[in-house]
Amino acid sequence: MYDFLKKLGIEAVNSGVCTGEWVKKPGGKELVSISPVDGKPIASVLQAGEADYERVVKKASDAFLKWRMVPAPKRGEIVRQIGAKLREYKHELGQLVTLEMGKIIAEGEGEVQEMIDMADFCCGLSRQLYGLTMHSERPHHRMYEQWHPLGPVGIISAFNFPVAVWSWNAFIAGVCGDTCIWKPSSKTPLTAIAVQHIVNEVVKGEGLEGVFNLVIGSSKDVGEKLISDKRIPLISATGSCRMGKRIGVAVAERLGRTLLELGGNNAIVLMDDANLDLALRAILFASVGTTGQRCTTTRRLIIHEKIASSFIERLAKAYAGVRIGNPLDSKTLMGPLVDKGAVEDMMKALAEAKKEGGEIICGGKVLTGAGFESGCFVTPAIVKANRKMKIVQEETFAPILYVIPVKNLDEAIEIQNDVPQGLSSSIFTTSMMNSERFLSHEGSDCGIANVNIGTSGAEIGGAFGGEKETGGGREAGSDSWKAYMRRQTNTINWSSELPLAQGIRFGE
Repeated sequence: MYDFLKKLGIEAVNSGVCTGEWVKKPGGKELVSISPVDGKPIASVLQAGEADYERVVKKASDAFLKWRMVPAPKRGEIVRQIGAKLREYKHELGQLVTLEMGKIIAEGEGEVQEMIDMADFCCGLSRQLYGLTMHSERPHHRMYEQWHPLGPVGIISAFNFPVAVWSWNAFIAGVCGDTCIWKPSSKTPLTAIAVQHIVNEVVKGEGLEGVFNLVIGSSKDVGEKLISDKRIPLISATGSCRMGKRIGVAVAERLGRTLLELGGNNAIVLMDDANLDLALRAILFASVGTTGQRCTTTRRLIIHEKIASSFIERLAKAYAGVRIGNPLDSKTLMGPLVDKGAVEDMMKALAEAKKEGGEIICGGKVLTGAGFESGCFVTPAIVKANRKMKIVQEETFAPILYVIPVKNLDEAIEIQNDVPQGLSSSIFTTSMMNSERFLSHEGSDCGIANVNIGTSGAEIGGAFGGEKETGGGREAGSDSWKAYMRRQTNTINWSSELPLAQGIRFGE
């Protein structure tokens, strides 16, 4: 076993249930985590059973009664301390993210840095949970609004960002006064266990067990119970559109709240007046980074026909220079897909693209031989496509870039918006008129719209999320914290009279 696993508290067999204290023998089935790097088992996890789930919810509910009364700045201090602990374990946790999920080590450590940055952000946020004061129409009355914690929040995270997205939710929810119940992806359970060990080092010393909880389990034993549980006022879920639709229905039936971050089918519009050297680097990273497994990955390049041929040739050469291999090697630029199922999905999408008339310009091969024994390594693909292809409407979580030539910006914006998803978008242009139009009401319909940068790499200071089938939720910065609290309007009469609103007179 790798030394960094031991430092993170990972053993050969691990409990997947924690309420500040680890449940030694959870009642669920054993789950083996397989590394996509070499196809070998890393360690196993004992998943939660029904009784374990109930234990976690009760602990989170009881802890909420105490946590909500802790002053918000002090809650922020606890989150700051967790961030400080993450700094101590940044390298080791980054290595585990890489080993279990497959992203390159620079991205693995970068993901942990994002958690650290989020902790710093939320520490400041804990002193900025502002409400408004409004003027009452009645004399000698004061009216204002304030924000209260919701309760236990369910956090369902995806494999592609196995730790960072948890922090977006848990740290904000934490400073808002909510407790958290984390159900991580079954593809990356060990990273969640490692994070929980790090969190425990802080909360145990403060007597705050039950604020940050972990429950790893199947959809039947944990997932369905969590989304249907009336005791959980908010479910924040990251994943596919299909998963989000199921969660949305289940939570809506009990009139709960959802914060959904779902699929993206992101496009870059490349105009003929763009800085092509700048665009080349941005498109390469946005389409190949994380092996195409970001929700913000660029999946469509909508390119002006005047530059299409020459630029695609340059892009294909850049693709050929991407070093693919062991993601723990700092020289590697692209690691494996998360598992063989993801490889199969990629191959099916490419076959469908060819069937619909698409032309594979480069890539799209499964790599074999020394160093690629896991069967999860592929070459990134560029496909010349057209807007009518059904496969282009879908999000394939793999490094496939569909290139669609257009005549002008009008056509580019129309194609950009003509997909069910609406997460991230970008335009490369040196024209102020082009860029401003892309950002206007008649431009991109996505939750994120950029100029002269790629679709991926969102900063935590801005609200992250998308429209349409992407779910409409917002996480991280701006006023996203409001999703984790309930608004209350207060009116105080400090007179001895009882004037009614709208000048109504009753009983006089």
